[in-house]
Amino acid sequence: MSELVLHDDELDEDCYRVRLFLSLLGLEARRVAVDVVPGGAQDSPGFRAVSPAGLLPVLRIDGQMVCGAGGALLALAHGRPAWLPEVRADFARVAHWLQFAAGPLRATLLMRRACLFGGAGDGQSARRRAAVGALRIMEDHLVHRRLEGGAWFVGDGPTVADIALFPAAALCRDWGEEYSAYPALRRWVRAVRGLPGFVTMPGIPDYG
Repeated sequence: MSELVLHDDELDEDCYRVRLFLSLLGLEARRVAVDVVPGGAQDSPGFRAVSPAGLLPVLRIDGQMVCGAGGALLALAHGRPAWLPEVRADFARVAHWLQFAAGPLRATLLMRRACLFGGAGDGQSARRRAAVGALRIMEDHLVHRRLEGGAWFVGDGPTVADIALFPAAALCRDWGEEYSAYPALRRWVRAVRGLPGFVTMPGIPDYG
């Protein structure tokens, strides 16, 4: 594998997803800092030459630029069946949760950014309901998985789905949502934190 390069913002949840997965895989990437807040570097001509839509993170892998957390996670997981199952049913379940992370779960990201960086604007109450609802879906799924004897979102061990979902739960206190309402998520967050190679980011507490 050629040199991995990650265009990265330290405080961005999507960038953290990729940094976390790289660390769990024991891989190193040369990081190129992108100052989103307050610098707005994602809109600069230089960055738009790398990521035309201004999307972070950007991972260069085998000479290919991959924009966005979902694509970067899949590129890194390719050929690693422990993280991206080859059995169609489990692959489909992982795909479902990756889509969930890119869709309904984005409400948690928007809540966190509004609370940390301002610009909440209209619709904050609706956004909070959506964010709480997304966490509740995750909580309910993990409760059912526990009843089946499972501890992870798909299968018997962590997959790329767990990595895509993790920051939303781990960072929920940044927008005032406490772990106490989500005991299954809280157990799962501890399990992810216990994985060899786990790395944290600002905002993720050392307890929980």
